Amino acid sequence: MTMKKLIILIAIIATMQSCNKFGDTNVNPTLLTAASTKALLTNSEQSIKGLVFGTRYANFYIQHLSEGPYPGSSLYSDKNVSFGSFYTGPLYNLQTIIDYNNSGSSSSFGNGSKSNQIATARIMKAYFYMLATNIWGDLPYSDALKANKNYSPKYDSQSDIYTALFKELTESVAQINTAEQGVVGDILFNGDMAAWKRFANTIRMALAINVSKANAAVGKTEFANALAAGVITSNAQNIMYKFVTGDPNNYNPWYDNYTVSKRDDYAISKTMTDYMSVKSDPRLSIYAEILAGGVIKGLPYGILATPITNAYSRIGSTLRDQGSALPIFTYAQVLSWQAEAAKLGYVTGGDTEAEAKYLASIKASWEQYGVYDATKYAAYVASVTYTAANGQKQIVTERWVHTYLNSWDSWNDWRRTGFPVLTAAPTTVDSRGIPFRLSYSTTEPSLNTAGYNDAIARQGADDNYTKMWLFK
Repeated sequence: MTMKKLIILIAIIATMQSCNKFGDTNVNPTLLTAASTKALLTNSEQSIKGLVFGTRYANFYIQHLSEGPYPGSSLYSDKNVSFGSFYTGPLYNLQTIIDYNNSGSSSSFGNGSKSNQIATARIMKAYFYMLATNIWGDLPYSDALKANKNYSPKYDSQSDIYTALFKELTESVAQINTAEQGVVGDILFNGDMAAWKRFANTIRMALAINVSKANAAVGKTEFANALAAGVITSNAQNIMYKFVTGDPNNYNPWYDNYTVSKRDDYAISKTMTDYMSVKSDPRLSIYAEILAGGVIKGLPYGILATPITNAYSRIGSTLRDQGSALPIFTYAQVLSWQAEAAKLGYVTGGDTEAEAKYLASIKASWEQYGVYDATKYAAYVASVTYTAANGQKQIVTERWVHTYLNSWDSWNDWRRTGFPVLTAAPTTVDSRGIPFRLSYSTTEPSLNTAGYNDAIARQGADDNYTKMWLFK
């Protein structure tokens, strides 16, 4: 090698070494390489808008609402619906919060104590898993949320999922430390860890009622433990999802439909207005739009395409403004569960206790909606007098009235008890009537063949009328 070539080679090597020293020159030091846990929590909670209040199957199955110009769900046409948005959205984000805290990632720093962040994520995971398993039945659970470590997670039985959720909620409440920093990015409770405990215990109570047909012994134990641990005890503690006036990304979904999209797709169902109007229920003026002449008119359920604008009552304006909050769990709901628990023998007191809690739940509902009047209330309860023979039917039917627009709970009740008594859509696309579940996505048999086949062998045919474990 000539001296000239050697000098050139040394210069090249030196240049390469010099470049290595500044290998991150083009990397923005302010750029986040991982999402902060507070952002992940906010995003997970915001999923409630779409997954709870924006997914409307139950609104129609339980006949809180009727569809107008574009009937589909109310005619039971929805089949093969993917559960993917639960997993790729909030569940994965919540698992990431747990993973970041356990690994000591800087993404978790300053966003609440480690124990409170993990407990909060576990509670929210339990809430979303409860919703999902109540819709589909068996689902990926113990093998899920492991990213590229497992692309084909097994499906756990609904029974095993419920067992796991009771455990998660019990442990997460014990994990919360109210003396430590509350979670940051929390749009539900603003970091109030005592409120998170109530939320977890109330979810546990809901699970205990849901499981009462499938495993009454477990339900009784879990209900008593949830009640003792502390659930919602007043309307001031109602768990509401708060939408944001002036923020198009966080408008109430009914406002989006009626005002932003100008679609007028939905009206209160005649099933609801018939039940409420005959009893002069003052909540009806909150639930339903008042038309010209002071009239409230429900749309007959399950009929073919019908325009509703100015002809049938849409959802009431109080519940569909930009920032109108919608209920996740309420005091009236908890009182109603206690009434049914007394009727089921979960708690002592029998029909005497059941009646007392039944009447208290109606009063709490009226107070929640700002319509309570002692004279009208007395007349109303006289029209729905509790009787031992029809106690469960009355309790569940009145809970159906109260949970208007939060219809998932009422769909659970109807599938479990047969109440309220409903007539299926007269023009249904499936003669079997109101669905008992949603079937899995058409992609599941090919994407997760073993898991899917195992679930079908255990649970039954993958259609909308197979009764899952909870409701058999």
